[in-house]
Order: sequence, then structure tokens, then C-alpha cells
Amino acid sequence: MQRTSKIYISGNTGLVGSAIVRKLKTEGYENLIFTPWPEYDLRNQRQVEEFFAKEKPEYVFLAAAKVGGIMASSTYPAEFIYDNLMIATNVIHASYQHGVKKLLNLGSSYIYPKHAPQPLKEEYLLTGPLEPTNEPYAIAKIAAIKMCHYYNKQYNTNFISVMPTNLYGPGDNFDLETSHVLPALIRKFHEAKVNNQPEVVLWGTGKPRREFLYVDDLADALLFLMRKYDTKDIGEFVNVGSGEDITIKDLAELIKGIVGYEGNIVWDETKPDGTPQKLLDTSRIRKLHWQPKTALKQGIQETLNWYTLKVK
Repeated sequence: MQRTSKIYISGNTGLVGSAIVRKLKTEGYENLIFTPWPEYDLRNQRQVEEFFAKEKPEYVFLAAAKVGGIMASSTYPAEFIYDNLMIATNVIHASYQHGVKKLLNLGSSYIYPKHAPQPLKEEYLLTGPLEPTNEPYAIAKIAAIKMCHYYNKQYNTNFISVMPTNLYGPGDNFDLETSHVLPALIRKFHEAKVNNQPEVVLWGTGKPRREFLYVDDLADALLFLMRKYDTKDIGEFVNVGSGEDITIKDLAELIKGIVGYEGNIVWDETKPDGTPQKLLDTSRIRKLHWQPKTALKQGIQETLNWYTLKVK
């Protein structure tokens, strides 16, 4: 991938997409193209075909997706499976039809079975039932992985898939109905501090363990893979994570301290916990000599700084 290559980043305004754009621009890639909404709806096959025929991208980052936490995926399961299936199908097929040199498909650690051994290795895919609250999203992401795999097999394309762990950072979604756990905690503690609330109520028991990766570290990994490695080098897909996890309870205490909130935490154990643990085995990408740079505490502080500037 050259500095002058024409690169399409789908979902460029989202958490991952905006981080990819930042990283590419920092590294001197300037020929970047996007699909502005509502002119182009990636769920619409005709519009995606028109875009690829007009722009003819050489490289594609498939980062567009409908995402959200337990509440969002439980409330809108049909939208989660439909939107993500259509986005992936349309972009991957158009990339094949228009001769894209390389495509990078972003997946999710939700693809793994709920009770798979920890840490989660790439070969655990499709070895057991999924977490029910995330099943629609996970099935769509699994379909995208398999679509890339079989297009490579039949058409000799170079479509690679990357499975990141739980992401956070500047540009995250802080809507309490649709956000993931870390940005939701930042918002809850920040608002409780500002409003002098005596307590913050959180879902579940706090016992599940989660791994987190700062989104700019993911962008670094994605550019690293796009530059240096093809599907023959990494297999069907590769995990990207920090290699460390933390309980939700400890995460809440950490964010509470960084925000400076001095009230109490109350756990509502009538609410679901989700998967007990999700820790990725990142040995495959570490063997390629990549590892993250941002510690969790530092990343949370950076995310809090971005959020507080946004809400001022």
C-alpha cells in the first residue's frame, strides 16, 4: 500500500473508522475516500455498487457496522443482524467486482462461543453456542469472516479479517442506551460528579472480566497488517487485543477514581452480566512483532478528556 494509493475507509466517522483516518493521515496517506451519508447507504447494494464503480478504491477498510452494548443488541436484534449482514455483503462483493487489491474486514470478539476456553484462540470459532444477548451481531460478523475466506478461496482475492477486543477511545459512543461498558461508565461517573449524586447504579454483579484496547492502538495494528501481511500469512483471521483483562467491578473503581467521583457504587444484580470472560489470545499477532502501546489508565484518561471537551 503506497502513500498515493486510493484508500476507502467505511464507517469513517465511527470510533474505529475515525481512528484509522487519524493514523493514515499521520503516516502520510492523503488519498482517502469515504461514503457520505445519506448519499450512500451501505445497506443498499445499488448505492454501494455505484460508489465503487465511480471511485475505484484500491484498498478498503471495512469498519462500518451497527454496534452497541447489551441493552442495544437486546432491544434491536433484527437491526443488528440485518444492518451488519448487508453492510458486509455489499462492501465485500463490490470489492471483488471492482478489483480491490486488499480489503481488511473488522470483526468482533463476540464471534467466539460464550463458554470457550480462555484466552480465546482463533481456532475456537464455531465450536459452541454464542452469548444470546450478542448473537445477532456475532452471526453477522462470522458471516463476514467466512465471506472473505471463501472469496479468497474461489476468486483469489486478498481479503483479511481482524478480530479486535473491546475498544474505547476518542470518538466513542456515550449514549447510555447503545454504548459499550467503558464509555457508559465514564459518562455515568462524570454526570454523577457534576450533579453531586450520592450513588451510581450499575448493571449486573461486576464479576465478568473484559479486555480493552485503546482504539488508536487498533488503528496502528490495522495499518501494520495492511502494509505487511496478506491472507496467506495470517490465516482466516487474527485477534488484536491488549492481552490483559479486568473485572467490570475493578474497571468501575478505576474509572471512578480517574473521574474523581466520591459517591457509592450500587450493583443491580437483576440485570444481565453477559459473557463471564472475554480475553483474546494475541499470540498470533505478537509473533508478527506487533503489540499495543497504551496502558488502560492512560487510555481512560485520554477518553475522559475527549468526552469532557465534547459535552462542555
